[in-house]
Amino acid sequence: MVQLLGQEVGSTGFGLMGLTWRATPQPEEESFKAMKAAIKAGCVFWNGGEFYGTPELNSLTLLEKYFTKYPEDADKVILSIKGGNNGHVPDSSPENVKRSIDECLRLLNGKKKLDIFECARVDKKTPIEVTMEYVDKEYVQTGKIGGIALSEVSAATVECAVKVTKIVAVEIEVSLFATDPLTSGLFEACAKHEIPIVAYSPLGRGMLTGQIKSLDDIPQDSLIKHFPRFSPENFPKNLELVKSVQDIAESKGCTPGQLAISWVRHLSGRNGNPAVIPIPGATKESRIVENAKEITLEKSDLETMDKILASFEPSGARYPGPIQAYCDV
Repeated sequence: MVQLLGQEVGSTGFGLMGLTWRATPQPEEESFKAMKAAIKAGCVFWNGGEFYGTPELNSLTLLEKYFTKYPEDADKVILSIKGGNNGHVPDSSPENVKRSIDECLRLLNGKKKLDIFECARVDKKTPIEVTMEYVDKEYVQTGKIGGIALSEVSAATVECAVKVTKIVAVEIEVSLFATDPLTSGLFEACAKHEIPIVAYSPLGRGMLTGQIKSLDDIPQDSLIKHFPRFSPENFPKNLELVKSVQDIAESKGCTPGQLAISWVRHLSGRNGNPAVIPIPGATKESRIVENAKEITLEKSDLETMDKILASFEPSGARYPGPIQAYCDV
C-alpha cells in the first residue's frame, strides 16, 4: 500500500484537473458526487492545480466548497497542489513560490490543509536548491504545508533536491504511451531515495480507454487536439497500441482503461521500482469506480505487454513544443 506523509492512500489516486480545467466545466454538484465517489472507492490522494481553471473556478475554489459542505472528509484526503507558475511560465523564484503557496492557502480558506505543494515545472532560471530550501524553511518547518513534491523532473534534479529537503513524491507522466521515466534514471533515483512516483495521465489522455477511435471522437474544444500524438499523421500509428491493449483487456474480462491503469500499478516494486500510484482523472462516479477496480496481471500478462511495448514507439512528442520545452526530463 502506498504511503504519503505517513498515511496510506490506496493504490489509485484521483486527478482533479478535468473537474475545472475545461471549456464548460460540469455543475458543481456533479463534481461533488465524483469527489465523494473517489473517497468511497479508496482514492484518497487528490492531485489538483492552482492554475486548473479560472480564478473563479479552479481546483482550490472547488475544494474549498467541497470541504465546507463535507468537513468530515478533509482528514480523509491527502491533497497535493501544483503551482509555481507565472502565467503559463514556470517561475520557482522564492517570491513567486511564496505568492503561489499563499494563494493556495487563501483559497482553501482553512477548510483543508495543503498537504503537499509542488512546482508544476522546473524553472531553469532558479536553482532547484534555492526553491526547495525556501519552501522547506518557510512552509514545511513552520507547519503551513505538509511536504514538498517535484513534478516533471529529471533524475539529476531529484538528486539536487534531496540534498536540501525531504521530497515526498515525484509526479511524472507514466502510461503505456509514456514509459521513458522507467529508463531515464528517474525511477532509479526515486527508488534510491524511497520517493513514491505519482503517475499522471495513466490513460494516455483518454486514448487508452479505447473510446477514442478516430479524431472525430475528440471534442473540438479539447486541449489534446493540439498535442502531437493526436495529430492526423500520428494518431493512426498510436492507435495500434490501443488495439493491442483492447485485445488483452478482452481476454482478461476488463476494460482497456482498467488494464492500462493496472499496468501502471504493477510497476510498484517491479524490478526495483519505487512505489507508483496512478492518478487517473474522472468526472463521473461510474468512471471513478471503473478506474479504481484492480485487475490482477499475471507474470505472463506483464511479459506480453512488455513485448508489445518493446516493438512499439509512440508517434509524436508528449506535448506541443513550447510546453515540452518546460519539461526537465
